[in-house]
Amino acid sequence: MPTFEVTIPVLNEAETLDRQVRTLHTFLCRHFPDREQWTIAIADNGSTDQTPFIAEAIADELPEVHLIRVPEKGVGLALKTSWTQSKADFVGYMDLDLATDLPHFIQAYNALATEEYDLVYGTRLHPKSHVVGRTLKREITSRVFNFIAKTYLGTHFSDGMCGFKWLKRRHVQPLMDGGAVSNGWFFSTELLTVAEWQGLNICELPVRWTDDTSGSKVHIGRLARQYLRAMAVLKKRKPR
Repeated sequence: MPTFEVTIPVLNEAETLDRQVRTLHTFLCRHFPDREQWTIAIADNGSTDQTPFIAEAIADELPEVHLIRVPEKGVGLALKTSWTQSKADFVGYMDLDLATDLPHFIQAYNALATEEYDLVYGTRLHPKSHVVGRTLKREITSRVFNFIAKTYLGTHFSDGMCGFKWLKRRHVQPLMDGGAVSNGWFFSTELLTVAEWQGLNICELPVRWTDDTSGSKVHIGRLARQYLRAMAVLKKRKPR
């Protein structure tokens, strides 16, 4: 039975960390009762509040949870650090707000374990997806970013930025070698882009997503500039 590791990248999440990690832990215990099959990695990327201390306390209590400390900010850096240290067969991540309904994890796991897929990504932009509480501004921004990626990079995936992706660990290093190198949010899009270029078997998973904008740390203008610069760099890596 394949093993898996769930990485949760966090930055200054002291207020909700304990509750959310325990929610995920309870879900996994219920649906994957063999606790040697899975682990949860809390990847702290430069928190300045009590986040790492809370994570350590959770890890001391729950053997399936461990903390990875990354001194610099960056979701991509946190994921790369976690995944390259992991020994699990499958690795992936989800956001701490658990915006993607947890039952989708079972679908993602089955796609990798029994359906011959190499990578699974959640999409909020599929006709069968169900998105709750998303503002019009964020919806338009997401669609524009994905349209630019499709047009400029020649990709086919529908949602490069959804915080719900899983893959067989053996593909991590080849994807990084092929251009999935960003330390920031764009790493999520790079994964799918390079996976397409490398011909991996990709599963698109329509999800139920409940948006949480109350504590969002995303600044759209700054993010847009970062994405456009990162796209230009990534395009140079595209195989001819």
